[in-house]
Amino acid sequence: MSGASPGYHTTHLGNPHERATMATYNVGYFVGSLSSASINRVLSKALIRLAPDDLEFTELPVGNLPLYSPDYDADFPPEARALKEAISASDAILIVSPEYNRSIPGALKNALDWASRPWGQNSFDNMPAAVIGASIGQIGTAMAQQSLRGVLSFCNARQMTTPEAYIQYSPEVFTDDGEIRNESTRDFLSNYMEEFRTYIERVLTVIPRPQSSPG
Repeated sequence: MSGASPGYHTTHLGNPHERATMATYNVGYFVGSLSSASINRVLSKALIRLAPDDLEFTELPVGNLPLYSPDYDADFPPEARALKEAISASDAILIVSPEYNRSIPGALKNALDWASRPWGQNSFDNMPAAVIGASIGQIGTAMAQQSLRGVLSFCNARQMTTPEAYIQYSPEVFTDDGEIRNESTRDFLSNYMEEFRTYIERVLTVIPRPQSSPG
């Protein structure tokens, strides 16, 4: 994604000469954890590695925002304006998040609140979106994803509902830079990203994004 605001990191995949001739979709992605050792950041790296070549990824940081208050609605701080601009420049949103106390991490919820405000300027309106997460336990962030889906539904995001993806993390399966050693896990996540790419195309065919278009 060209022109990304400072602090917003764009990841390009594939041969640049090949990409110049093919349509692309810009995916803004949230990592819900602020931990320097976040397993969900590792998962995000794996997803980007496995994604189709016509997806480009820009991380949308959640840790640099003040706490949302309606007092800011008349004059957003620079960090919140940058977040909304980056979402507006995206064709779709991917949320990769842990589960805290059976729900959404506070920093992620704060970012979602900023993006949905002020009233009438909801950045998620009609946005193709997908949620996924990893945990050490077998529950695999299922409750956090349920909470996220409730928020995204209220915000009128167009959510991919299948395949669901609740990932049990193991350092024997995932390397720190996002490589996957287990074939079945790799195949599942590769299919997830293929389905997400197809879903983005379908949604944007019916409801084109006014700010940007593929290609």
